Amino acid sequence: MGALMVIFSLQKDQRRKRTDSVEDELELSAVRHRPEGLEQLEALTRFNRKELQILYRGFKNECPSGMVNEDTFKVIYSQFFPQGDASMYAHFLFNAFDTDKDGSVSFEDFVMGLSILLRGSVQEKLNWAFNLYDINKDGYITKEEMLDIMKAIYDMMGKCTYPLLKDDTPRQHVEIFFQKMDKNKDGVVTIDEFIDCCQNDENIMRSMQLFENVI
Repeated sequence: MGALMVIFSLQKDQRRKRTDSVEDELELSAVRHRPEGLEQLEALTRFNRKELQILYRGFKNECPSGMVNEDTFKVIYSQFFPQGDASMYAHFLFNAFDTDKDGSVSFEDFVMGLSILLRGSVQEKLNWAFNLYDINKDGYITKEEMLDIMKAIYDMMGKCTYPLLKDDTPRQHVEIFFQKMDKNKDGVVTIDEFIDCCQNDENIMRSMQLFENVI
């Protein structure tokens, strides 16, 4: 989660200290895509008005049009993982933020997801994580989908892992996790199985918390 906060929030343009809320509203209307009003976003998220203003300025600094496409998202996100290849994980992460599946992430998409990841309940965070792992969005996680996400995470971390991991480590972890989660042994994990297993298995929950740190 720290990476996205650094990317889009307290950026260099934060030095421009303006306290007039009218100017902030005018700022919101000056881009091609105009986000929802601050009051509506404040009601829909767990951020207050000032936090939303700061987040928006950082977002607009990186994405002047008010929208970010996948290629731009990958470039920004990869800057924080120079030791590895973050492109595939950034692809999955982008798809999780792109809730309306229009090929772009708006400021609304961004703050709605960030609100869950930073200040949501455990249930909300696990729902969001399930959506990330459910790559084809059919309501189930297959072993192949879980492996794709796990490989992407290890590729992104690169040489940061210690001790160095073997090539088959992601598959070994997936086999263990999937066996625990797929309680009825039907070859897929439902959202109920996913949440129940994460909440009742300390090792998996710890892995989920580590996963949050790369968002």
